[in-house]
Amino acid sequence: MTNNKTNILIVDDRPENLLVLEGLLEQFDCNIIKAVSGNQALGLMLEYEFALVLLDIQMPEMDGFEVAEFMRGTEKTRHIPIIFVTAIYKEQKYMFHGYELGAVDYLFKPIEPVLLKSKVNVFLNLYNQAKLLEQRAYELEQKLKEVLELQAANDKLLSISTLDGLTGIPNRRSFDEYIKMSWQDAVRSGQSLAVIMIDIDYFKFYNDHYGHIKGDECLIQVAKCIHSFVKRPRDLAARYGGEEFAIILPNTNKEGAAAIAERIRENVVNLIIPHASSQAYPYITVSVGVSADYPKEGEAIELLIDQADKALYKAKQAGRNQVYAG
Repeated sequence: MTNNKTNILIVDDRPENLLVLEGLLEQFDCNIIKAVSGNQALGLMLEYEFALVLLDIQMPEMDGFEVAEFMRGTEKTRHIPIIFVTAIYKEQKYMFHGYELGAVDYLFKPIEPVLLKSKVNVFLNLYNQAKLLEQRAYELEQKLKEVLELQAANDKLLSISTLDGLTGIPNRRSFDEYIKMSWQDAVRSGQSLAVIMIDIDYFKFYNDHYGHIKGDECLIQVAKCIHSFVKRPRDLAARYGGEEFAIILPNTNKEGAAAIAERIRENVVNLIIPHASSQAYPYITVSVGVSADYPKEGEAIELLIDQADKALYKAKQAGRNQVYAG
């Protein structure tokens, strides 16, 4: 079949009966395919897709009932509607047997043209509606696939724009956006908000001594260590810039933030990353500044960050590898 017309299969062992059926079906814009035996019909059904089978019951070798039984046992053919065409099987027991095998209707010879055309038209309409639904389902599936692919691309872009490319933790942009949201939440709820600023001690000396590849490895390790202390869903740890990191802790006072800061400092030391050029300690260490406040409407967010920065500066002035809560 080279066209896109719907296929109807007519099966009868007598060629003259096939010609009659074919003539009656000419008005339908379909491919009328003929088979003179049950075996030939089954072979055609495995090769083509059919909207309907008009199947003679009384045939040699394999009768219509046997063909129907085989069709219902095969995945490709089990849903094809069957109209049995018969001259003799009019008794209820034979008709019921046909329905049990999957027949949807009967036509009795001699065939009444109007009745044939009416029944065929019903099943062609059902077939075309099913095909239309199938096409629409496919189109919806493709659109859904496009939406999911677009969502994945957007998620990737969002990830690129909000995560630090080296360490994989949130970047400065994420910090800036999240501190604004956390500030407004704290203003509304009357809760405290804490910020921790962390700086790797003498990191420029580390890069000069060990090289930038080792420097990147060091940043990744320290970032993982810091990020591991972000336990609550509303907490955020970010790479603030260079060798500096920041943590936002909603609903946390200065004492609570200082305790977390001290644990971070200890755990960075426990990474045991050698730092031969450090003037503070033979291993990588961090200086940490902590600030906390109860934000109020009209106050500047920058004040809280500036306090944490000043606390960090004092930790450095005091000899580094320590926490200062301002």
